[in-house]
Amino acid sequence: MKIAIPKERRPGETRVAASADVVKKLVSLGFDVVVEKDAGAQASVPDSVFKDAGATIAGTAADTFKDADVVFKIQRPILEGDNNELALMKKGAILIAQLGAATNKAEMEAYAKAGVTSFAMELMPRISRAQSMDILSSQANLAGYKSVLDAAHEFGRAFPMMMTAAGTIAPAKVFIMGVGVAGLQAIATAKRLGAVVTATDVRPATKEQVESLGGKFLVVDPEMEKDAQTEGGYAKEMPPEYFEKQKRVVAEHITKQDIVITTALIPGRPAPVLVPEELVKTMKPGSVIVDLAVEAGGNCPISELGRVVEKHGVKIVGHENVPGRLAEDASALFAKNLFNFIAPHVDKEAKTLKFDFEDETVSGTCITRDGKIVHPVLTGEAAKKKEEKKPDPEPSVAEKKDSDEKVTETTPAPKTPSAKKKG
Repeated sequence: MKIAIPKERRPGETRVAASADVVKKLVSLGFDVVVEKDAGAQASVPDSVFKDAGATIAGTAADTFKDADVVFKIQRPILEGDNNELALMKKGAILIAQLGAATNKAEMEAYAKAGVTSFAMELMPRISRAQSMDILSSQANLAGYKSVLDAAHEFGRAFPMMMTAAGTIAPAKVFIMGVGVAGLQAIATAKRLGAVVTATDVRPATKEQVESLGGKFLVVDPEMEKDAQTEGGYAKEMPPEYFEKQKRVVAEHITKQDIVITTALIPGRPAPVLVPEELVKTMKPGSVIVDLAVEAGGNCPISELGRVVEKHGVKIVGHENVPGRLAEDASALFAKNLFNFIAPHVDKEAKTLKFDFEDETVSGTCITRDGKIVHPVLTGEAAKKKEEKKPDPEPSVAEKKDSDEKVTETTPAPKTPSAKKKG
């Protein structure tokens, strides 16, 4: 069975979906691994490293994809022009990558039409045994770390408090908005660098996590935040009134901050606006905003994708593909996620993959199969099930009264127990 690792061709992508360690493991399971020439060049993994691990190096994309049974990728395939990667894949091939399935339905339909079985790793269920397969967590962890380093690079002062003969330097104040994996790593990194850290999130369960890392949690509305998390552990989209209150609380806090790092994302939807332009205007000159959600529209609407800009005296960092700025580590973690995903489904005797489609990690990520889109999020089944789960609406006062009258008419009154007769 042939596993292909092509070179990533989307602009700005520096990662590769393999590492020497993962190639060795795949080869030991009996797979033939083919890596495209220079696929790992930008991740500091030369062809010789893959070759020493047991892979074959292919000279072109066509040779890499040719007859491949499985394709490991970072980004979804390109479908147009001379670099059309889907056209190079055979019918029945298995594609495993970050597909952006929820926002690229037309491309998913193209996979189905081409007869490709595809798995969108960004849809991995948030369950304990899937943690080692979760690309969002592994990549966000690195992004959170790098965001603090990027902020420190742009900030014109030191992070820790320094007591010198010439005077004392106050510590930097860092505010993290969104306490998922990226936010937690940002808190930990900023604390290690000596900053005073505060953080906020719509999920109240994160308060303890923030405090355990030495940060202080900024509460917006405890009541609304009680129901701010999905069953899968993701943040829900909050009502407009929550964001209005958040603006007031944050507006007061943000004027005192030196660095703001925003990480809030809602799967399949535009990033919520957390730092509007009017708040940027209130920040101190020389302050820094790092917008980790810039690729989804941005938590700060005046951030610019792929650029560091200065507006109203504030530097706004909008680097794209932040995990790719740590390409070697990001590639190694991503590759391990992919390996951990397929490992339970390897038939060691036949040296093939036999996916158990009853497995939650498989059914939760499978987008196309047998020429059809099968994921409930794209077929509409998820919305239908959600609608079916909705509790019945509360009856109106009139309905309650009518119901009470019917019960009175049909239900006999309980008998009053008679008093016991005295001896």
